[in-house]
Amino acid sequence: MSYILIIEDDASYSRSMKLILQAEGFTVQTAENGTAGLNLCRESRPDLILCDIMMPVMDGNSVLESLKSEKRFSDIPFVFVTAMAERGDVRGGMGRGADDYLTKPFSSEELVSAVMGRLHRFSLLSNRVGTHIFDEEFAFLSQNITEREREVLMLVGQGATSKEIGRRLDIRNNTVEVHRANLMRKLDVPNAANLARWAVIAELMNSAERS
Repeated sequence: MSYILIIEDDASYSRSMKLILQAEGFTVQTAENGTAGLNLCRESRPDLILCDIMMPVMDGNSVLESLKSEKRFSDIPFVFVTAMAERGDVRGGMGRGADDYLTKPFSSEELVSAVMGRLHRFSLLSNRVGTHIFDEEFAFLSQNITEREREVLMLVGQGATSKEIGRRLDIRNNTVEVHRANLMRKLDVPNAANLARWAVIAELMNSAERS
């Protein structure tokens, strides 16, 4: 199961994010500042880091720079979580190597979508070689889900919210939710973390069919 590290000095935000992600099946640890976050990272490498920018002891930019300087951590997906909406702050963070950002306040769906989207991209890069190992999963998807469900599954994995999926596929939001529910049932998955793996497999399958 994917392990998410949250580095956030606002206890209420940290607790809320942890509960949301745990409910979706992710393993989560929290740190109240950058120094504590780096210590946890070195104890157990996370699959993704959510990090505030403005923090005491060590801020988010310093955390990112430290991680990028260590080869074993430099490829960890890194998402800034910040109340600062100024374009300069966003550009600066992305320029230092952040993969994405979330501006407070954000919804539960936006948080989960951002996490799934970044994990999805990382998993795709990691699984480009040897897609034959998913032959059984490819066959299962072909036999058990519709083309429209596969489209929804891939967009969920890419981090699209229900509203974004509805707009891109030109369907209503409640129709998107029906497709999501059908996918959870057919794939026998209880939460977003488990659905994310199938989303990666669906996209690999799509790429294999095009090649």
